[in-house]
Amino acid sequence: MRRRLLAPALRTLPFLVPFLVALAAWAAWLGWDQQRDVHPDGSTSGPYEAWQVIGLVLTLLVPVCGAVSRGHVAGAITGTTAGLTAAAWYDWSDDSTGLFAIGVGLVVIGSLAGTAAVAGVMALAGRGVGRTAR
Repeated sequence: MRRRLLAPALRTLPFLVPFLVALAAWAAWLGWDQQRDVHPDGSTSGPYEAWQVIGLVLTLLVPVCGAVSRGHVAGAITGTTAGLTAAAWYDWSDDSTGLFAIGVGLVVIGSLAGTAAVAGVMALAGRGVGRTAR
């Protein structure tokens, strides 16, 4: 009886773990930096530095590769993409121009493509691990 009650919750873990890790990683790497950098010529950049985004990507490789190695390719891709999308929406939604939606859309496209590429490479590499040359 107890297994029947836990089964639906356990089925959501392959999605939920990458989702929560992506939210936490966004907060750790990007969530605290909200100020744009003003350069001497008056132009602005930011608020994120390249090292912050690289750190976020490297951090997210761990849960994506972990989920794929356990056979949860779809959960790794959708969970990570949904987590980054939710974090970007929350972080950027106070933009009065409304252009944040375009940025969030680009986060969806980029994270979906990136996690799918990593998951695909991992899945293909996993298939070739146990094979021997003949």
